[in-house]
Amino acid sequence: MSDKLHHPLPYYPVENAKKLDESSLEPYVLHLDRQGGVLSQRDELHQLFKDWIGRSARYLRSFNGSLELFDSFGQNIGFYTAENFLHPLYRDGTAWTEELLERTAFSQCKRHQRLVTVDDSTYNEGALRGCVTCAAPLYNPSGECVGTIGILAGPVQDHALLEALLESQILSLQQFSMSGHSARTALSLSGQINRNERELRKWEMLFEMTNKLHAQIDVNAVLTVVIDCIQELYPFVMLDLLLSQDHHNGALPFKLLRYQSGEEDICAKAFLEGELFVYEENLGDGIRRREIAAPLSGNQGVYGVLHLKYTCDTVDPAELSFITLLADAAGTAFENAKLYEHSNLLVNELRLINDMTQKLTQSLSLHEIFDFACGELTDIFKGEFCCILQKEEEKERLVVKASNFNRLHYEHLEPGTGYSGLVYDRKEAIIVSDYDPRFHVSSKLMELSKSKSLMAAPILGGGEVLGVILVAHREPHYFSYDNFKLLQALCSHIGLAITNATLHAELQRLVIMDQLTGLYARHYLNNQVQEMQKKDFCGSLIVVDIDYFKQVNDTYGHQVGDQILMQVSGILASSIRDTDIAARWGGEELAVYLPKVGKQQALRVAERIRERVMNETRPGVTVSCGVSDWFWEDDKISVESLFYKADMALYQAKHDGRNQIVMDQSRSFTS
Repeated sequence: MSDKLHHPLPYYPVENAKKLDESSLEPYVLHLDRQGGVLSQRDELHQLFKDWIGRSARYLRSFNGSLELFDSFGQNIGFYTAENFLHPLYRDGTAWTEELLERTAFSQCKRHQRLVTVDDSTYNEGALRGCVTCAAPLYNPSGECVGTIGILAGPVQDHALLEALLESQILSLQQFSMSGHSARTALSLSGQINRNERELRKWEMLFEMTNKLHAQIDVNAVLTVVIDCIQELYPFVMLDLLLSQDHHNGALPFKLLRYQSGEEDICAKAFLEGELFVYEENLGDGIRRREIAAPLSGNQGVYGVLHLKYTCDTVDPAELSFITLLADAAGTAFENAKLYEHSNLLVNELRLINDMTQKLTQSLSLHEIFDFACGELTDIFKGEFCCILQKEEEKERLVVKASNFNRLHYEHLEPGTGYSGLVYDRKEAIIVSDYDPRFHVSSKLMELSKSKSLMAAPILGGGEVLGVILVAHREPHYFSYDNFKLLQALCSHIGLAITNATLHAELQRLVIMDQLTGLYARHYLNNQVQEMQKKDFCGSLIVVDIDYFKQVNDTYGHQVGDQILMQVSGILASSIRDTDIAARWGGEELAVYLPKVGKQQALRVAERIRERVMNETRPGVTVSCGVSDWFWEDDKISVESLFYKADMALYQAKHDGRNQIVMDQSRSFTS
């Protein structure tokens, strides 16, 4: 076997390969970096050869022979045979064998890693008889031998021409690999530039968004900035904004966060744990569904979750940190806006409470307080119905004192009835978001008004329930938690106003009432008679004196004397109308004024009193009565003259023997 060796190259075993300068290996260095390392080096070499043949087929038409490609292990992985060349192996239906390769330039080239030509004298028999083989090694940029390429041709005389032809083909292959490498490098650089620009834009947008967020003091504005930023960066993503608090705004995609949606709910997990969660699902056909839940975290807690959903792998996992930063910035801004909103709400509530308290304390009339509070509460909470009930001490029940719902006027509720009874018993406020009589406490207000939302709070005073306030609306979920807290605050001030008015009324009662008899005091009687004489046309006065009252005290003691005085006072109070006024005149003397009553009717009332005292007192006593009257045509009409005439008549009755009635010293009626 005669070998012709040309262009000797240094031998660099694969295991000791090192980076070489490309000029020392030309034209044998190929750039095998296809698919970013996805393909093996053998597959890359085969793919490069295949692509090169496809691109260079028209230039190989004049070539008479077969181009053969072998990997680093000496196995044939590709070939190209000219149309006018009949390959000796494929003609006989055989293939390259190790024994057959051993006599060719392909095997020698693999062994020596040099350009090798083996002429036709070697193949004097067998399938390759009369053929010439020429082969050269191929390297990667690191100096590793990755394979062998060679020519199988018919008999040729000029081996140098064959070798030049092979080198030209290798140069063409090398240029093709370099052009592909350049294109891939350019594409990679372009992609990197795009990624860098996008990354830069992301951080610029984060910076801009952070500035905008910190400039906002409105919750809706904060959330709008966040949503706009995400939709600009990720237009392919479906976005939901889940908030832990009820937020009314139909222009933005808000949803109420459900805390108990199941263990697989990443939104609930993100909210409860304050960390970003990712869920992926393979939908088949290379399509994946991904969900990202990023918590809106502030210094004081988590306020909601950004929920992103998409069906293709378009978000780099490295961007999860960016989404986390974005959500944190949004959470901090949301918290600041909420705190500002809450502070404004508190200021407004304090101003409202102060104004309402001032107006409530201006009136000491319970009726005015109830009416004013009912109107104010309706305006403050924009409720459709308001009802205020007061506890009635004598009968232990709740009575409607003010309401803008006419069907409830003068209604009274027994203990434990409806929401009013529930609030009264528990001394706690309640809120109902969606009333249903099948599942809730039966309520007359809710059923008659067809309301769905209700706030009910007790009016407390001195630790006791003075009454109950109900505010209702037909729309479900109408009242917020802030409304509920404000109502409770207002109820305490309304309770204070009711307590003050009640104490004032009690003080007024104590001032005008006699503590022993329970009758009015003399000065109150004087004032009332004076006022009635200005508007009435007539009236009568009865002065009553207990006969021999000193003897009763001396005989039975002052305690029994007081009981006699109370018995006679009770008889007076029960013998007259509600519009009449009974008072203690002084000592054992009592008086009754009968407005719009003439002398004859007054005498009958006095006689009734005299008889009842004589028959009902124990120990038994009698009374003497003096009666006087006035008429609008009289010359002198005054309280003093009326009392003087009645007193003179009483004196006459005493003088005439007691237990009798005298009218103006002129008429007497004995027992």
